[in-house]
Amino acid sequence: PSSNVAKPDGAIVCTPNHTHVPVASQLVSAGIHVLVEKPISDNESSGQELIELARLHGVHLLVGHHRRFNPYVIAAKKAIDDGVIGDVIAVSALWSAFKPDPYFDADPALVWRKSRSRGGGVTLINFVHEADCMQHLLGPITQIQAVETIRQRTQRWREAGNTVEADDAPEEGFALTLKFASGVVGTYVVSDAVVSPHNFEMGTAENPEIPAVRLDGGQEEIDIYRFFGTNGTLSFPDLTLTKYPSGVSKSWNSKMERSKLAIDQDPRVPFERQLDHFVKVIKELEKPSCSGQEGLGAVRICNAIREALQRQDGTVHL
Repeated sequence: PSSNVAKPDGAIVCTPNHTHVPVASQLVSAGIHVLVEKPISDNESSGQELIELARLHGVHLLVGHHRRFNPYVIAAKKAIDDGVIGDVIAVSALWSAFKPDPYFDADPALVWRKSRSRGGGVTLINFVHEADCMQHLLGPITQIQAVETIRQRTQRWREAGNTVEADDAPEEGFALTLKFASGVVGTYVVSDAVVSPHNFEMGTAENPEIPAVRLDGGQEEIDIYRFFGTNGTLSFPDLTLTKYPSGVSKSWNSKMERSKLAIDQDPRVPFERQLDHFVKVIKELEKPSCSGQEGLGAVRICNAIREALQRQDGTVHL
């Protein structure tokens, strides 16, 4: 900047996925702390280069995995870390919704969303959040097996003669089996082309632009994750804990009890919490909740999924 213009302390990068690294690199090189929207990059090598560049210039690099600041996630992580359900053995998870055609091409600036080579698709747009959330809650994922769902939009594009778009079209969904370093195993069904409320946004009401799905009583009851432990099961985001009462033998012949975990009453939405955290990190009052390296871990999972979808056995070890 010119001498009469003050350099900002921090900047937020929320441009199309494939531009995150080049834009953030310019800011980092100027000594500006950066909060870059997820994914940190569309490939691991460029993401690692950005991390090294930030280290070289002595600035903080945060990745916008805002769900770490969601009160439901905070409550679930505390319960899991505190052993409320015992040792976690398995997890089942869903992210499924329907994205209409205007989501992809209502504006020329949005067409990257339907381009695999430019970072579009449900994997890097949506599942990258799920990948970070799962690793935040359960630790590193070490094995992925993936099977792709039927492509619907791609077929429509081909029928309409849009072969260029069809040839570069990203995946629309997949079924996964996962293994974590801890030994936990899991399943995941993902799709952005089915009519379903079983997704984080509708279940938690964290995004005001996506209507929440609730029962008449007003509580969020959409099933998204279920964590199965040696002493109980926790469902999410309704935060229902199911276990045997104290003193009762663990047996399918014994009656179980259900209760709800409480969440904090902080009125700020996760994005606001994340922004406040970014300011505190700049002031050296807090350490980054999601560092560049952690953000890159989510990209690594997404790239492994895409690789698994291309393999005959559908399996990738990380």
